[in-house]
Amino acid sequence: MSTDNATQEPQEPQEPQGPVESRTGPAPGAAPRVRPYRHPAAGWGAAKSVARVLVEEREPVDGPRAVMRMNHEDGGFDCPGCAWPDDTKGLRLDICENGIKHVTWEMTRKRVDRAFFAAHSVTELAGWSDHDLEDQGRLTEPMVYDPASDHYAPISWKDAFEMVGAALRGLDDPNRAAFYTSGRLGNEATFLYQLMARELGTNNLPDCSNMCHEASGRALQDSLGTGKGTVDLKDWESADALFILGVNAASNAPRMLTALAAAERRGAQIVHVNPLVEAAATRTIVPHDFLDMALFRSTRTSTFNLQPRIGGDMALLRGMAKAVLEQSASDPRAVDTPFIDRHTTGFEEYRAVCEATPWEELEHQSGVSRADILKAARVYTEADRSIVSWCLGLTQHEHGVDTVREIVNLLLLRGNIGREGAGPSPVRGHSNVQGNRTCGVDHHPSEAFLDRLADACGIDPPREHGLDTVRTIQAMRDGRVKVFVAMGGNFALAAPDTPATYAALRSCDLTVQVSTKLNRSHVVHGRAALILPCLGRTEKDHQRKGVQSTSVEDSMSMVHLSVGMKRPASPHLLSEPAIVAGMARAALPDSRTPWDWYIEDYDRIRDTMALALDGFEDFNRRVRLPLGFRIKQPARELVFLTPSGRAEFSSAALPDVVPEPGTLALGTMRSHDQWNTTIYSDDDRYRGVKNLRTLVFMNRADMRERGIADMGPVDITSTAKDGSHRYLKGYTAVPYDIPRGCAAGYMPEMNVLCALGDYSTQSDQPIMKHVKVTIVPAAA
Repeated sequence: MSTDNATQEPQEPQEPQGPVESRTGPAPGAAPRVRPYRHPAAGWGAAKSVARVLVEEREPVDGPRAVMRMNHEDGGFDCPGCAWPDDTKGLRLDICENGIKHVTWEMTRKRVDRAFFAAHSVTELAGWSDHDLEDQGRLTEPMVYDPASDHYAPISWKDAFEMVGAALRGLDDPNRAAFYTSGRLGNEATFLYQLMARELGTNNLPDCSNMCHEASGRALQDSLGTGKGTVDLKDWESADALFILGVNAASNAPRMLTALAAAERRGAQIVHVNPLVEAAATRTIVPHDFLDMALFRSTRTSTFNLQPRIGGDMALLRGMAKAVLEQSASDPRAVDTPFIDRHTTGFEEYRAVCEATPWEELEHQSGVSRADILKAARVYTEADRSIVSWCLGLTQHEHGVDTVREIVNLLLLRGNIGREGAGPSPVRGHSNVQGNRTCGVDHHPSEAFLDRLADACGIDPPREHGLDTVRTIQAMRDGRVKVFVAMGGNFALAAPDTPATYAALRSCDLTVQVSTKLNRSHVVHGRAALILPCLGRTEKDHQRKGVQSTSVEDSMSMVHLSVGMKRPASPHLLSEPAIVAGMARAALPDSRTPWDWYIEDYDRIRDTMALALDGFEDFNRRVRLPLGFRIKQPARELVFLTPSGRAEFSSAALPDVVPEPGTLALGTMRSHDQWNTTIYSDDDRYRGVKNLRTLVFMNRADMRERGIADMGPVDITSTAKDGSHRYLKGYTAVPYDIPRGCAAGYMPEMNVLCALGDYSTQSDQPIMKHVKVTIVPAAA
């Protein structure tokens, strides 16, 4: 079980139930160990890890069977984990270690039933580690919190829905409710969920994108008139150069390794940009390349690596653009002038900004030498077609929107938009986080979307913008939001400023968690609380018209069907669409929406979605095509839905990201043996860590300067924008290849360091990748 390693300044109340920061600790008797990882990504290390997981979850037969036939009616593995696209050639073994972990974690034979809740009070469970909570297994029936006994007790689905309905009907303002969505929710449930919220009268639809890729969507919308990337997997297969920024592909999108290995073999250039040189940026053995596995033959996954300081990516990108413009003076082909003249606006202003920025400032802010910036620029100008891909390493910053717009600026210079093998490619996280936004989970919906929804569904949706994730937490804490419903995820751990988030949830009159497994959000709850267990994506969804399928949208705008193959973990589980419909019926007794009719056959939901959502026309036919269909991207066709009707250069000022003397810029990240807030173990194989999560990676020179010994205990203090402080005590300092002035550690443990008010003024995202900290030897 965990101990309390986080404290808060006196003005913040200490949490009475369990630790403020919950974490896994080393296994009893297991000593922490850190050794350099010098092996290829994936390969036999991944195979060994998968075998261990299958044995531990007692799935040595059904686990491999699921790999061969998981969620595709005609066979093949459709990962319910990350949003990387399916292989374009129909490869049935396009799988990864984390995908199999995700599936077997869901397929576990362990159960959390009424006997479990009768044996363990909520106060007791609050002291358990997050790993231990989820490791108890699958939830089996609806549960309601009983404050008199401090236990969860069984409740019927009918009574649970009525409890939600009564709470929502009793609000004096529908905006006193908020409806959160994680990236696991399928498109059909997502559409019904937002329809319920808007029929109730609120746009309070916070989602995980508010914490992850909000900056990407806003930047791409401003620059290109679309909130999504313009490339697909076929473009990855034909690009001459790939620039991978701020992503640890081996852990966050492992199937990207297949694309990187293929790119290397055909001679493409691959540049990784990350403060840490991750395993995916070196070499790999792709597990389904059987000959390579047999011969232990690895493939390089990078041409070279650049290590900017945390937050220095924008300066690096502007330096590359400056180099391209300087080269164009002697080689006009370096800049695609006809493309710029025909399709863009703002170029002259941008060129002036680049020319006015001295190289010394670009080197200082990026932390990368001029020589290395020029080297990257040469790779870019020598490539006919380039893709720039990025993840949260670029977005969770104050200036995340400007940085993503700088990516677009660089692409526009050489006409790398709207043609094969070129364009921007954000790497989304969970399997349907992009689909959630496409299907209406958006706290600031467009008027066009609301008009079309009104016509298709016969409702009058509210027009006032709703609350995002940060503002929902603030509103709960202040008593303005009384009912909080979460479809999936682990909100208590995923959100910033853990004590503030805990206090916010506990201030609610009712919290509702729709989940598959026990997690922290079930023990940090409102005055009344419900746990509503749902089917997993691996399980058969039986409805009146037969077994149902749901659709998801990957990070490259491909929409395809997913069909569960396993018998449900409990006969009392309901599907996510059915749970949404049950809540909606109870909350909206006079609704004309045919909730029960929709649940009988999800094709009916899709028919309505085809009327309401742009790009989903003829939905039911197209989604059943091999690999599904791709939502149209106007910018790919050089149609830019911006105010100017053109792609727009941005000329934002370069931010100062250099830490003040004595401080460090700290970024939070996942370990390898982790998926979002789900922690499979205390190991991080690709960083050489075993039996340890309460650590901070530091540059060795920074450690010497502070008198910190290798693997020595340290205390970490963060300073928020408002001057307040947050603390983590007794962490272990691990020397690592990271730039001076930078540090890194694991979320969700380090979320406590990011103050609720420390969010980007550009995207409203918490700045979890750029926390201002001081680190000193631990007090005796």
